Amino acid sequence: MTPNSSTTLEASQAGAGIPHPPVASPTGLSLAVVIPAFNEERNIEAAVASAWLAGAEEVVVADGGSTDGTRNRAAGGARVVAAPRGRASQMNAGAAATKSDVVLFLHADTLLPANAATLVREVLADPLVGAGAFRMRIDAPGLYWRFITTLSHCRAWWWGLTMGDQAIFARREHFDRLRGYRNLPLLEDLDFADRSRRAARFRVLKDEVKSSARRWAKKGRLKTSVVNWSILVLYKLGARPESLARLYR
Repeated sequence: MTPNSSTTLEASQAGAGIPHPPVASPTGLSLAVVIPAFNEERNIEAAVASAWLAGAEEVVVADGGSTDGTRNRAAGGARVVAAPRGRASQMNAGAAATKSDVVLFLHADTLLPANAATLVREVLADPLVGAGAFRMRIDAPGLYWRFITTLSHCRAWWWGLTMGDQAIFARREHFDRLRGYRNLPLLEDLDFADRSRRAARFRVLKDEVKSSARRWAKKGRLKTSVVNWSILVLYKLGARPESLARLYR
């Protein structure tokens, strides 16, 4: 996500070049943020900084073999671990590298709200809640992006379709019990959320993370929206992620 707001700029300045060793949480549950990344040199510093500003005790970047400056930029503010390329394997490797009670998975082009750690701890105060996610807002001005954000809210809040751009979080024991993310080429996040709901309570917070509009900008607004919703509908009708991955590319 290209920094285009005061919040993003502040996050970039706060996180660049500052290592943060993990510390015990003074409020009970400790929080680790795992950021899977591949060639994200333009975005990674802001994402890392937003995790620290949100109150994380650990921040790990799981790099899938970047060929740009992602690893060097991430190393200025986070622990970097190498993993086979693929979001599922990267997130699992990142989670395995942390020790905190709760693991939150943040896309590299997404920013957390400043009180994210507090919000996560509040919802997990209910011992029956095993995992959850935020709502997502597209970080771009204009009516079209408001419309996409509203659809995202409906998708998550009313229809129970939780995606990775919503910053999914889980108790460590819950995540381990589910054996983490399945190694799928697509929709590993939705698969994990669905399995989480069957194993424990899953809460979608009303608070929002801010996510980039870059995929829409790259592939076209209408085409991207149609493809995204087609994939979700087909998945719910029983299509395999391996088949749907061809639509997404």
